[in-house]
Amino acid sequence: MFSVRPRKTSRGTSVPRPAPAEEDTGHRLRAPGALHAFNRFELKYLVPRSQLEAIREELTGRMEPDPHAGPSGYGVWSVYYDTAQLRFYREKIEGLKFRRKLRIRRYGESLGELSTDGPVSVEIKQRVNRVTQKRRVMLPYEQALDLCDRRRRLELPGNDQAFVDEVLDLVVRLDLRATAMTGYRREPFVGTGADLGLRVTLDHRVLGRDRDFDLRAETENRFIIRPDLAVLEVKVDERAPYWITDMAARHGLQIQRISKYCQSVEAHGLAPRSVFHVPEDGHVDPSERLGAAAESSRA
Repeated sequence: MFSVRPRKTSRGTSVPRPAPAEEDTGHRLRAPGALHAFNRFELKYLVPRSQLEAIREELTGRMEPDPHAGPSGYGVWSVYYDTAQLRFYREKIEGLKFRRKLRIRRYGESLGELSTDGPVSVEIKQRVNRVTQKRRVMLPYEQALDLCDRRRRLELPGNDQAFVDEVLDLVVRLDLRATAMTGYRREPFVGTGADLGLRVTLDHRVLGRDRDFDLRAETENRFIIRPDLAVLEVKVDERAPYWITDMAARHGLQIQRISKYCQSVEAHGLAPRSVFHVPEDGHVDPSERLGAAAESSRA
């Protein structure tokens, strides 16, 4: 599925470096093989299933479906790292003006399809006051595990080196370990014209688990947000267009302080439920996968 080229590791051996394939949904948006950083403001809403079609019609009337996403979006799976005392979780719950989190993220239909050399994104997402900053680099999955789990230094070209060294310092200094996982189907829209730079996503069927963090493993997940709710995320460079806030008001949507990572932590009993917790509903059978949820994502 991917063409590859060698990349040197710290031990001097060559590890294939993935290049995006034409059919790899969502991957071309992730700046593969290079550090990608940006600052944005984010607004989040919960959308009941009964309002999804009306919201979708308004979005498609003013925005374009992301051309790289396919007709039903794409799957997003993330493994989050935290301290034994859940430092990053508590920074979010307490609303600290500066907070961050580390994750390995995979875009794709089925976890079982990811190979050792398949591309994943290692990301530091942080919040400075009201601005969200995200920095990430694409790596073969095995190299991402070398960095975040095995705590091995990687040798990468250019700006990538400084970033992976920062990740390694964070992992070692804070003794980070894989803590929780999330997965969902994302339906993305991009702004055009006066709204260039605007990005809106609808995240459906938000799942999670607190073990078996291998992104190649097909295993049981549970809903961490009720399946009749979707998460609407608005990402803007400066301020949201008037029609976004008008649309939310007309549909009775309120800005929510939602963190899928915190939701997974609380849903699995790793921390008491906070005032921001969205009640979840039930477990997902092992056969219930994001890949099988494409039809439901349009509900």
